[in-house]
Amino acid sequence: MTPPTAEHRLLARVEELIGRDLLEVEAIFDRELAHPHPFVRDLLAHIGRFRGKRLRPILLLLSAQAVGEIGHEHRVLSAVVEMIHTATLVHDDVLDDADVRRHVPTVNTRWNAETSVMLGDYLFTHAFHLAAGLGDARACRLIGAATNNVCVGELIQIRERGNFALTEDDYLRIIEGKTAELCGLCGDTGARYAGADEEVCEALREYGRSLGIAFQIADDLLDLLGDEGSAGKTLGSDLDKQKLTLPLIRLLDRAPEPDAARLRALLASSGALTRRDLLAELERSDALHYAQQRAREFAQQARFALNALPESPARRLLEDLTEFAIQRQF
Repeated sequence: MTPPTAEHRLLARVEELIGRDLLEVEAIFDRELAHPHPFVRDLLAHIGRFRGKRLRPILLLLSAQAVGEIGHEHRVLSAVVEMIHTATLVHDDVLDDADVRRHVPTVNTRWNAETSVMLGDYLFTHAFHLAAGLGDARACRLIGAATNNVCVGELIQIRERGNFALTEDDYLRIIEGKTAELCGLCGDTGARYAGADEEVCEALREYGRSLGIAFQIADDLLDLLGDEGSAGKTLGSDLDKQKLTLPLIRLLDRAPEPDAARLRALLASSGALTRRDLLAELERSDALHYAQQRAREFAQQARFALNALPESPARRLLEDLTEFAIQRQF
């Protein structure tokens, strides 16, 4: 019998601490999106296979438990955040021309881009409908602001495609919106709806933001270095779409100008530079190590933010999640 991995042990602890709450989140998600039309039902059943280890609901629920108790509002808001996240995945697959997600065809591959766009919109609108049902305007304001920032991050990333002068600061601003914002929302709302004071809410928002940045840097490394069979999704889309991520930014920044000019020309020529070609260039530089180190630094920032919390099993789990985020297990 294969011994449990560190990931399995962590997930077992999550299950022990908040497993019943996660089941209720799943039930709310499914119940709220249920629809009588067979085509809509088929679409929703398909995207149900995209749902992974529910990182964002886990963040929200653990943040609540770390400062108080998990209530009905937390379970509803966890379902809301998961709807928003799923909507972004459906839309991202269109933007990236991705064929596979979690080992199954993307919606745009199985059906078409139009269906993907409208399905993502359906998820977004239903998320706000569900949040409004709490009868508390705070939830809609917080979720609306975060979702706007996610969209702005994506828009800026689209605008910056092919910009081979993109700086690390520019890159961080993009991922702060497109990924970190939603994770920060989970920390904030988890604490806020458990009655935490503003200082603790902001600490957990900072935890989520830093964790999200670390996660995205690790994800961008996966896009360059990962195996599609293991990752379960289309890789190399950043390179295909001429989106500069941290390893490439570092490579171009540190390469002698003749080499940097050659690489920029190759990156600008669609299909001229494959992941295999680029890997050789990256391995000759410090770019991979640098990106990995930056992910670790943001993970450490996330752990530091948790100093605002009392010691508890939920806090320890939040601390341990930072390591798994940079190992790209979620």
